[in-house]
Amino acid sequence: MMQENRRAPYTVWMEFTVREVPVHYAEHGSGTPILVLHGAGVDHLEIAGALEPVFSNVPGIRRLYPDLPGMGRTPAPETISSNDDVLDILLGLIDGTIGDEPLLVVGHSYGGYLARAIANRKPDQVVGLALICPVGAHTRDVPEHEVLVSSAGLTDELAADLEETYRSYFVVQTAETLRRFQDCVAPGMSLVDESGLTRIFSHWKLRDRPEAGEVYPHPVLVLAGRQDATAGHAGPRELIEQYPRATFAILDRAGHALMHEQPNLLQALVTEWLVRVREQSAT
Repeated sequence: MMQENRRAPYTVWMEFTVREVPVHYAEHGSGTPILVLHGAGVDHLEIAGALEPVFSNVPGIRRLYPDLPGMGRTPAPETISSNDDVLDILLGLIDGTIGDEPLLVVGHSYGGYLARAIANRKPDQVVGLALICPVGAHTRDVPEHEVLVSSAGLTDELAADLEETYRSYFVVQTAETLRRFQDCVAPGMSLVDESGLTRIFSHWKLRDRPEAGEVYPHPVLVLAGRQDATAGHAGPRELIEQYPRATFAILDRAGHALMHEQPNLLQALVTEWLVRVREQSAT
C-alpha cells in the first residue's frame, strides 16, 4: 500500500505486513536497496533527516526507512516480545520488499545492533554495513554527558520535557542542532509505545549474538562520538575485529547525536563507504 507522506515530501509511505504486523516504511529512489534503521525512542524521520542529504546526491540507491516496532507508525503487538522478534520482522520485510538481491544496511544506536544482526544472518546478501554510534548487548566505559557548545537562550520556546531531552542528547547545542532536533527527533518521540518497547527490551540480547558470527568480509563503516554518553566509543572500537574491511572513526565534538553534530564528516565518510561497497561489488 502506498500513501502520501506529509511529514517528508521527499518520499512516500509504504506498508508491508510481516507476521500480521503492518510495518510502515518510507521509501525513495531506485537501484541498490539500502535498509536504514533508526534508534530507540524516535521514528525513521531522525535518521532519514540526517542521511537523505547524503544519499540523494548518490545515484542508483533505493532507500528504505522502516519505523521499528513500537515506534512511529509500526505497532508492537504482544506477539513481539524480544529483539529476536524484531529481527524476524526485519528479515521478513527484506524478503518481502527486497527479495534476494544484494543490499546495504545502515543503523544508528539501537538500529546498529539490529543492522549487525541482519548482516550476521545474511552475510552473502548484505554487501555493506554502516554503524553510527552502535549499541550492543553490553555498554561499558561510557563518559559522562558533557556539553561542548551551548548558546544562551536557545531553548526558551521548548516545552520542559523536550528541553530536557534536547539538553541530555546533544553535546553541541546551537541553533542548527536545535532545528534538527525539532524537525527530525521530537516528532517521533510522541509516537513511541513505551510499554511495547519495555516488553521488547526486557529480552534485549539476541539469540544469535552478532559478535559470535563469522568474520564479515564486506566494507564496513563504524562511527563513534568521542563524547557519546549512551554508546561510548570503547564498544564500537572493538567491533572492528569482526570487520576486516572496516573504517573506524571517533569524532570529536560529537555525542550520541553525531549525525546532527558532525553532518559534514558524516557525509564524507558515508560517501566514501558507498564508494568502497561499489568497488567491491564490481570485482
